[in-house]
Amino acid sequence: MNVIYNSEQYSVVEFGADVGREALRFGGYEIMDKSGKKEIFIGGPLAEAFRRNVENLIATEPSIEEIDAFLGNYDSLMSQPVVLH
Repeated sequence: MNVIYNSEQYSVVEFGADVGREALRFGGYEIMDKSGKKEIFIGGPLAEAFRRNVENLIATEPSIEEIDAFLGNYDSLMSQPVVLH
């Protein structure tokens, strides 16, 4: 588990590949919308596509606002409430 992005609006945690677990076969990502207090875990092919899109975005040397706008594309998929323990 590795925090790969953290802004005032979003946090992204990367989970390494684990061939023993189908959801993590290609690794996975947890994206958290801090102000909306919701999150999503993506694995499998969606995680692969997310990784490629992030690599393409990073190649453009984006601002924090541009990264947050990119992550905002996942807001409609976020349904899990953030719960602190």
